[in-house]
Amino acid sequence: MEFVKELIAQYGYFGILIALVGGIVGLPIPDELLLITVGYFTHSGELNLYISILISLLGSIIGISISYFLGKKLGLPFLLTHGSKFFLSNKKIDRAQVLFQKYGAFILVVGYFIPGVRHLTGYIAGISNLPYKRFSLYAYSGAFVWVNTFIFAGNHMRWDWQKLSDSIIAHKFLVGSMIGFIILFTVACYVLFHTVKRRRKERRQYYHN
Repeated sequence: MEFVKELIAQYGYFGILIALVGGIVGLPIPDELLLITVGYFTHSGELNLYISILISLLGSIIGISISYFLGKKLGLPFLLTHGSKFFLSNKKIDRAQVLFQKYGAFILVVGYFIPGVRHLTGYIAGISNLPYKRFSLYAYSGAFVWVNTFIFAGNHMRWDWQKLSDSIIAHKFLVGSMIGFIILFTVACYVLFHTVKRRRKERRQYYHN
């Protein structure tokens, strides 16, 4: 908590941007706590809400784009060899690969809300040669939802912020709640999208016949 407050106090919006870029790439930065703190400061008037959302979104997009292009250009051997320097263990890499193979590009959305996976989805998408247009659609949409979820959570807090921020249990509970919400939301959107797509396909086939 103190690190986040000091970062924002000294560097303002630029500090938020750089911290999120580094956090997404893989540096040990408490991203969710950072965004919640940013949200709290927007409520107290120390930061502007809309500028904070824009800067946080930009930092997240830059971070995951760097990961994507590194994965695309350098491949899996580089990540396995040098990942530990970015606190990305082989176990985490294997887990992210399994999730990507199982859920495809969709994990780029949900992955933001899964600690240890958020830092790897960009790399794995690049390694898998996922087309940039598809990558950007999922990754940047996920960044938008993730940033807004935690900033607005911090912005709407009405309890003792110090006690909350110092409580690991409370932080994990909040993160868990957000993960549950976003999974339900994204699954609903996914089902709705494919239902509409299937009906349009059936309609086209009907008219062609």
